[in-house]
Amino acid sequence: MIEFALEGHEYILLNQLLKFTGLAESGGEAKQIILTGQVKLNGNVALEKRRKIKSGDVVLFEGQEVRVL
Repeated sequence: MIEFALEGHEYILLNQLLKFTGLAESGGEAKQIILTGQVKLNGNVALEKRRKIKSGDVVLFEGQEVRVL
């Protein structure tokens, strides 16, 4: 499990979260991963690459869980 702290920000975009946590090598790769339905947000498939991820959200990709603090 990866914990990601927003550190003074209200939210982070889903594609940025994948990139910053190392689950995607680039922003372009993150967008492709999201658009192909490989990412779940709080248990539901997330298809919006610019979805706002806030504290308390849980993102799941390829068995890796990211908890946003």
